[in-house]
Amino acid sequence: MSSKPKSVGIIGAPFSKGQPRGGVEEGPGALRKAGLLERLEEQACNVKDYGDLAFVDVLNDTPFQIVKNPRTVGKANEQLAAAVTAVKKDGRTSLVLGGDHSLAVGSISGHAKVHPDLCVIWVDAHSDINTPLTTTTGNLHGQPVSFLLKELKGKFPDIPGFSWVTPCLSAKDIVYIGLRDVDPGEHLIIKELGIKFFSMTEVDKLGIGKVMEETLNYLIGRKKRPIHLSYDVDGLDPTLTPATGTPVPGGLTYREGLYITEEVYKTGLLSGVDIMEVNPSLGKTPEEVHRTVNTAVALTLSCFGVAREGNDKK
Repeated sequence: MSSKPKSVGIIGAPFSKGQPRGGVEEGPGALRKAGLLERLEEQACNVKDYGDLAFVDVLNDTPFQIVKNPRTVGKANEQLAAAVTAVKKDGRTSLVLGGDHSLAVGSISGHAKVHPDLCVIWVDAHSDINTPLTTTTGNLHGQPVSFLLKELKGKFPDIPGFSWVTPCLSAKDIVYIGLRDVDPGEHLIIKELGIKFFSMTEVDKLGIGKVMEETLNYLIGRKKRPIHLSYDVDGLDPTLTPATGTPVPGGLTYREGLYITEEVYKTGLLSGVDIMEVNPSLGKTPEEVHRTVNTAVALTLSCFGVAREGNDKK
């Protein structure tokens, strides 16, 4: 492992309009308040804070069919894409603190502008691959992957606010880990496109060690390329991250969640990270909020080399 300091560029993305529950826009503030930046610096990271993006609601943002807030979500993602591109041009690993997961459209698009050969590891209870035609809720945080996939281009109508998006991923460039709540329409897309996934059933069957070995072999076994890790905290079991919008029982354990980030760190190829869907207003008690935020901080630190067995500070 390299001992050269890791350069990190942090972007706060306080945004909630990709889903109906307020409070997820407080995620970045909660992670900052928990000392995330200071702890990264203690870890010998070279940290540059690009601040929080200021998002504005687009007026008269009427639904497109049932898709809610399309222009507001599209605009926010366009802003985020530009910010991530700037971080990548500065030669830093981008760290996006969300916000809801609709923001992955911008985060991954902005990253791909600089590293078009990137691959994605998507840790989540949900596959977020509904299209505007298959969605049953209209919430855009359940749809970001569909906007990013080349194979789905032209398979759904143009959505107002998203004309700037160019699909930048092929179906073979993404692996899901932790799935356990997938809609029928999504299941069909995943199957038809042959997208690789490890649901909680596979995690149980294979163990997280084998899951990560297969994931990394599949994405970077033949050719090393930048990794984008998009981590929804609801990928973990709700006992660990209760303060999130769409918790699903039976998720990753603390150990499994950290093992994923440790293994990605060890590749030396981590180039972009999203830490998404921390919603402090949904904790039933201050302790639940604290637990959720602390778990998210631990995952983030692990992405940048904080190891459970202690660290060699040399």
